[in-house]
Amino acid sequence: MTATVHVDLPGRAYDIEIGPGVLDQAGRRIAGMGGRRHVCILTDANVAGLHLAQLQAALSEAGLTSEALALPPGEATKCWAQLERSVEWLLSQKVERGDIVVAFGGGVIGDLAGFAAAILRRGVRFVQIPTSLLAQVDSSVGGKTGINSPAGKNLIGAFHQPSLVLADTALLGTLTPRDFLAGYGEVVKYGLLGDAAFFDWLEGEGPALAAGDMDARVRAVTRSCQMKADIVQRDETEQGDRALLNLGHTFCHALEAATGYSDRLLHGEGVAIGCALAFELSARLGLCSQEDPSRVRAHLRDMGMKVDIRDIPGDLPDAAGLLELMGQDKKVLDGKLRFILAQGIGAAFITSDVPRDAVLGVLEDALRVV
Repeated sequence: MTATVHVDLPGRAYDIEIGPGVLDQAGRRIAGMGGRRHVCILTDANVAGLHLAQLQAALSEAGLTSEALALPPGEATKCWAQLERSVEWLLSQKVERGDIVVAFGGGVIGDLAGFAAAILRRGVRFVQIPTSLLAQVDSSVGGKTGINSPAGKNLIGAFHQPSLVLADTALLGTLTPRDFLAGYGEVVKYGLLGDAAFFDWLEGEGPALAAGDMDARVRAVTRSCQMKADIVQRDETEQGDRALLNLGHTFCHALEAATGYSDRLLHGEGVAIGCALAFELSARLGLCSQEDPSRVRAHLRDMGMKVDIRDIPGDLPDAAGLLELMGQDKKVLDGKLRFILAQGIGAAFITSDVPRDAVLGVLEDALRVV
């Protein structure tokens, strides 16, 4: 079972190929894009050990040569030093404007390699081959690339659309349960922000999906990518609707900063906690029913995911400290935090009209020891 989602951007359209085995099509698809017959791959050490030989074999079968640079795994790689290392390596490989750079890994590699491609020779083409669930449903699609700053996450970057995305769902079988569920946090987000029927389906099929049901995995990735593609087509550079994709992220990014972008909290875990907090805030403001945040939390709990701030190990700042960290978020506009809130499951909207005290109250209650 395979599926194709088309991202229809004028002059920058591309396909997302989804399903088990699409990695084996990489050589044929990339060879058909023109440019030199030499491909440069940016990856990380974990992915290289598991899957690089398969990718390079697919490229070789299509008559392409390749070289790979394996970076350290983990969020800390999204930094100036590794960006410089990547760009200088690509230059040493004599990458030309018509060439293809391949981002082969999870969201960290996709963001970093995409940014390197965006700034190299003022922009070279790149192909996303996401290997994690989070990257397949979110970060590989839509052209957001970048690195982190000590001041906050993803504050340095560019919009640079890929030329092709190959989401091989068979690769998800090598993820740890924790990494898979972190990606599932982004899948749930799509149902919560704009498709109540998809959330209903996830409530029923989520356990099978997590257990390895391939048809369920393909359907979940495809629906997530289609929703993101639809939004990106309407608002490529996040002037309006695209901000809906940040449901849960204002809370999430503050929590990630508070934990030092470490493995205490994976990005998708922060998104899941952030979505629960966003629905709690929405309910307190009278925007949605009290049952909605309970339903969100129940599903995340049923899937064995982090749900509460208290599920994060180690010490955290107090509520005022977390609110201060939110002020560094990219979604701040004219000094006001923009939140994605909800009038119900599947009905998210963007607002800057959120009382500071309401946010503070939600955070204080979330941090309170029960």
